[in-house]
Amino acid sequence: MALLIPVGGTSFYHCTSPRRMFFPPSSVSDIQNPIFRNPRFIRLGCYSWRPLRSSPSATLRFGRTSTTDAEGTVGECFFEAIEELERMVRDPSDILTEMTERLSSRELQLVLVYFAEEGRDSYCALEVFDWLRKENRVDGETMELMVSIACGWIQRIIGGDHNVDDVVGLLNEMDCVGLEPGFNMLEKVVSLYWEKGKKEEAVVFVKDVMRRRGVGAFAVHDTGENERGGPVGYLAWKMVLDGNYMGAVKMVIELKEKGLKPEVYCYLIALTALVKEQKELSKALQWLKSSIKANKIDTLDEDSSAHIHRYQLELIRASIKLSEWAIEEGSSRMALVAHEKLLAIYTCAGFGLEAEQQLWQLKLLGKEPDRELYDAVLATCASQNEVRAVQRLLVGIEFRSVEHRKKSFHGY
Repeated sequence: MALLIPVGGTSFYHCTSPRRMFFPPSSVSDIQNPIFRNPRFIRLGCYSWRPLRSSPSATLRFGRTSTTDAEGTVGECFFEAIEELERMVRDPSDILTEMTERLSSRELQLVLVYFAEEGRDSYCALEVFDWLRKENRVDGETMELMVSIACGWIQRIIGGDHNVDDVVGLLNEMDCVGLEPGFNMLEKVVSLYWEKGKKEEAVVFVKDVMRRRGVGAFAVHDTGENERGGPVGYLAWKMVLDGNYMGAVKMVIELKEKGLKPEVYCYLIALTALVKEQKELSKALQWLKSSIKANKIDTLDEDSSAHIHRYQLELIRASIKLSEWAIEEGSSRMALVAHEKLLAIYTCAGFGLEAEQQLWQLKLLGKEPDRELYDAVLATCASQNEVRAVQRLLVGIEFRSVEHRKKSFHGY
């Protein structure tokens, strides 16, 4: 029997009445929840697990309220179906097919809620849903209910002491029974890991998903220019928002160099992270120079200066690498953004000639840089005593001004 004896008592589960069996114990913590694998589900290429003890989710609380309120409205066939399914003597599909004419849609939903309760056979909930799908009896409400139940299971796995493989296994089960969440489940998992403070596990999960090129129906597709970048881009952006700029950069580069093909937009997210990291470095270096000049700190030794120089070159190399990938694999619009990011990085780093080159690249691609960009690059080149570059930029600024005046004149 799938129900387990609650801790501290046995009378509840010793009762054989299906009516009494239907109603859950007063507390989730009253149930022992060992993880198990059900052989009948393995034949589908999936496995079933029982969630660990935790606080009841909103879905489960709703389930308890709904099932309790339904006692006076469900028919005898409902309780008979519950009892038959609990016995696990026959295949669930055979039981449900036999009773299909006597079970309403509402009662079938309550069967799902019942077996989704913590401590009961979650495998059975999946098989019931699979049967409903095959019988074309899954409406929007039922799909939403099962998705909510599955998300509750994922939350408990992530919140407990489980490996990433357990989450992947559940996603495979969801695929086996045709569950369609209507949102990006991979991003949902990353978000749940992040909310729980399990950031390393989120990275492990994304890398595992990329190695598999997705999990079941939740495949990894290149999302083009939708500014999300799939699971890799989603995680990288969370890292950026968290201030872990180089973590995002290194993850994207690692996946690309291992041949795991992150979505193209991930390169732009990583370049954005590099712009932010370069700004932080430039601010720190400016503070150092000011402090040394004011005799507040000693002059840096050779090792420290060499370390800063190496780190600066590391940022530049990563920027070049990511921009090349974005230009090679992305659209012309993405190429423009990549050049803009490179220009910002070179300008912040004080690489005047390189910044000037990116400025002309933007013009070649059909985008006229604004006056602020010209001024920023001009100031950088002037600070580096790049006389010829300054002359070229001044000519460019003058030409831009003439063109602007012509357009203004023709506008009258």
